[in-house]
Amino acid sequence: MRRFITVIGILVILSISWTAFVKPEKEKENLTKTENAVHHGNMMHLNQDTDTEGATKGLRKFWEYSGFRNATKGHLIMITVGLFFIFLAIRYDYEPLLLIPIGTGIIIGNIPFYQDGDINLQLGIYQSGSVLNYLYFGVLKGVYPPLIFLGLGAMTDFSSLLSNPRLMMLGAAAQLGIFLTFLGALMLGFEPPEAGAIGIIGGADGPTAIFLSSRLANGVNILPDGTAVKNLIGPIAIAAYSYMALVPVIQPPIMRLLVSKRERRIRMKPPRAVSKTEKILFPIIGLMLTAFISPSSLPLLGMLFFGNILKESGVTKRLAETARTSMVDIVTILLGLTVGASTQADVFLTPDSLLIFLLGAISFMIATAGGLIFAKIMNLFLRGENRINPLVGAAGVSAVPDSARVVQNEGLRADPTNHLLMHAMTPNVSGVIGSAVAAGILLSFLG
Repeated sequence: MRRFITVIGILVILSISWTAFVKPEKEKENLTKTENAVHHGNMMHLNQDTDTEGATKGLRKFWEYSGFRNATKGHLIMITVGLFFIFLAIRYDYEPLLLIPIGTGIIIGNIPFYQDGDINLQLGIYQSGSVLNYLYFGVLKGVYPPLIFLGLGAMTDFSSLLSNPRLMMLGAAAQLGIFLTFLGALMLGFEPPEAGAIGIIGGADGPTAIFLSSRLANGVNILPDGTAVKNLIGPIAIAAYSYMALVPVIQPPIMRLLVSKRERRIRMKPPRAVSKTEKILFPIIGLMLTAFISPSSLPLLGMLFFGNILKESGVTKRLAETARTSMVDIVTILLGLTVGASTQADVFLTPDSLLIFLLGAISFMIATAGGLIFAKIMNLFLRGENRINPLVGAAGVSAVPDSARVVQNEGLRADPTNHLLMHAMTPNVSGVIGSAVAAGILLSFLG
């Protein structure tokens, strides 16, 4: 602010100095010639007035186009939110690879600038021709999420899932939150496509939430009554990634509430060794099976299993390394930045956004509780070393690998020698597959 005031002050001083002290030599030389002097003086006054008006007009235009002139309370609120995301990432290490790009994007997207119906400065993410608008194309058309899934597949080891496939049911049970939230959104007045996009937040899978909302709640598709669906990509994406980042905060209280101390000490038998053949066959069979069940999930699961084939084949190490490092890092930066920038105050700060955050929180808690409760139900039919530690059920939400780490930490609190991480990875990766299948089902019915 000080620099801004200094610049304005310098410009004002220069304009005053120009009009007050600069006088042409000819006016001094022709003082004795009355008519010429009068005429020349009049012309000089006219020029001075023109210079003053030009300087004033320039300063006024500079002020009108500055962010200080166009800032609103909404912009300041959203910039504060962006700073808060960055603070959480740096101070508490909450998903820094996501929250820092998103937080920075929120700040960039809410820098105020002059907007007029007849003037397109090509600055905002929703202004055609702007750089941000071109980058946002990857979100609007669902390009970035499949690329994220490709990298995720290239870095995922499905050995724990293959060694104990029954734990996959916990990943399926955790998707309960998706469909219950879908019904809740319908009851609150959202249209079916919008409700489907909101419901996927319960899977705690940011890329899947963005992919589905880009198809169902993009502000472009037309409803049967002739109106357009609401553009909910920004609120849905921010809610999904926020709850992914807050997994260590949200899940532990629910786990302690629903799982007794005795159950938290249950030891599970070590997973068996998985052969290389099984690892290669699983992504191929999984690709065909999930694609036949839900063809609409092919853009996500096709890329997930393709990335895993690159990893497990052993002959495409360079491609797998690129997919899980450089490529996924670049896409994560672009995705986080553009999703954050899409939260312009006039688009984001609406009652619908608050409802989405509320429904997302409820959905996430239901998903966590669903996995825990289903694990307890499974234990009614299991005996001895086959019993499941119910904490593992909380990893059914597809926040990979954070929910599995939370399970590991809670298990160690109950018993410092009880390691649950490898067991928790089964429902965790199953949750990724389950949420993508659920998204495909919703897209089939509502798209």
